[in-house]
Amino acid sequence: MARGDRRVQGLARVAVVIRAGAAPMWWFGVLAAGVGVLLPGITGRRIGVMAGAALFIIAALAVSYARRRRYTALARGAVRAGKHDVLQDRAVSTRNWRRAHRWWLVLAFALALASGFAVPAAGGMLLAGAGAGLRLKAAWLGRRERADDVLLWIRVDWLDKRDGAPAGKPVRGYRSTGIAAGDATPGGARRRSDVFA
Repeated sequence: MARGDRRVQGLARVAVVIRAGAAPMWWFGVLAAGVGVLLPGITGRRIGVMAGAALFIIAALAVSYARRRRYTALARGAVRAGKHDVLQDRAVSTRNWRRAHRWWLVLAFALALASGFAVPAAGGMLLAGAGAGLRLKAAWLGRRERADDVLLWIRVDWLDKRDGAPAGKPVRGYRSTGIAAGDATPGGARRRSDVFA
């Protein structure tokens, strides 16, 4: 993005977009795993849970570390947001992502449930691991934001058609604000300390 570009733009918090899918993936995964444990499956519960635990760890690490170099490069080149740029509320960014991905989430939940008939709990733990990975990635970005004393934002028109992919190909750079801007803390959590997302 050129520094001279001062057109008014809507901006969404990068960390909020990242963690928007964490809660639904986690809870759908936990529910699917809980139902799966009740099924004997083809492999048996013990093997299913052990396989699920391995899949949980692999998914969490893979999602958490995916594209970190890209995020780092975009953060390093962030330019200051203009005074006329509009900062999108955390709730709006989260709602947009979840609304755009609702059928994908339902399909993932259905597949995780169905997998319980073959390998009990494994599919649900895989889905929960992906959700945990998103939370870990948002937390990593939050630590970077605190270290640099900035919040990172992305133009909403550079997000993909599902309001996701904050490090996708169309993204040419981030914008930054002071640490107190917007209604989300570094890492994308709500500013109210007594409310958990």
